[in-house]
Amino acid sequence: MLSCNSPAGDENKVVSIKTSLGEIKVMLYNETPIHRDNFIKMVNSGVYDGVLFHRVINEFMIQAGDPSTNPSYSKPQRDTLAGYTIPAEFRPQFIHKKGALAAARQGNNVNPEMRSSGTQFYIVQGKKYSRNDLLALQEKINSSIRQAYFIRFIKEVADSARLSGKPLQDSEIQEIASGKMFRYLSTNPSFKYTEEQIATYVNLGGTPFLDGTYTVFGEVTEGLDIVDKIAAVSTDGNDKPVN
Repeated sequence: MLSCNSPAGDENKVVSIKTSLGEIKVMLYNETPIHRDNFIKMVNSGVYDGVLFHRVINEFMIQAGDPSTNPSYSKPQRDTLAGYTIPAEFRPQFIHKKGALAAARQGNNVNPEMRSSGTQFYIVQGKKYSRNDLLALQEKINSSIRQAYFIRFIKEVADSARLSGKPLQDSEIQEIASGKMFRYLSTNPSFKYTEEQIATYVNLGGTPFLDGTYTVFGEVTEGLDIVDKIAAVSTDGNDKPVN
């Protein structure tokens, strides 16, 4: 069960997540307004009432928001919500530190725009990383970002050519997409951790390998111990809690 507290003014809204193991409070970032407003809409409309933390991986994250875990929803309702997505809102100041609230999504191969699920979210538990680990991860993160955008550009070029009635050869699509990629890289700085963010991962922990490709839109303000308790429960082969 989730409930939303709406403070006056520009203060960040807080949502309370009540579980069988205790309560978790999350603060929603105003800098990610699409995700903030959508999450509040899902809470207030009762979409999350009775849903489970259906995917739990210790030292990684706990995931919830799948309507199919609530038997009160009809199949058409579940199908509609399952296909509901919102645009990504990547903000370099928000990282996957322990307690981060982020949106789940489909993989880059079918979702090159990295759009977020409109219902499914996860809370990071993660683990601690060394400074050297994080510096090595930066290049992997940048590689993942470049790959996702290149897939997107290829799809855009191919779709545009098909709609115009003038389909292109694969080599032509690759060439045009490469030009788009070059322009993107020329105007968008590479992902890079600040010293403060490195210190956060070293001392608090998290899942840095998800940075830059999944939208972080809030953080736990109370109940990190409950996140740890949920992450520690027994699960089956599909990471679903068995209790």
